[in-house]
Amino acid sequence: MPAIEKRLAELGFTLPKVAPAAANYVPYVISGDHLYIAGQIPFLNGEKMHIGRVGETLSVEQGQEAARACALNILAQLKDAIAGDWGHLVRCVKLGGFVNATSDFDQHPAVINGASDLMVAALGEKGKHARFAVGASNLPFGVAVEIDAIFQIRV
Repeated sequence: MPAIEKRLAELGFTLPKVAPAAANYVPYVISGDHLYIAGQIPFLNGEKMHIGRVGETLSVEQGQEAARACALNILAQLKDAIAGDWGHLVRCVKLGGFVNATSDFDQHPAVINGASDLMVAALGEKGKHARFAVGASNLPFGVAVEIDAIFQIRV
């Protein structure tokens, strides 16, 4: 088992199946030495979960769980893009996080920390990244969080 997947297993996580695109886009694009992963939602292996609005029907902790699920989907897309060879990974460059939240909710960074913390735990120094975390009045399928990613890879 590759070291990254071993670290995830030690944390109690396994990579889900790669989610197919839900509309007219591709799950990822490689351009030069950068991999752009489309927004991932917190459905794992096709199971709908983490539906709701943070600050209304979901707590910050539940939002963090949703963000971790997004991060797992991102890592699954990454593994697919590099054909399972983690040696191609240089680093996570950036995560972009959207939180389905009430208009008065102000803890978006705390929610997206669920993904950031998992990325660093799984990838170590290669997982440290730039990021944004913003609120949205709604997200696709009513999910709590959507996160996209940019990685640098060896091609």
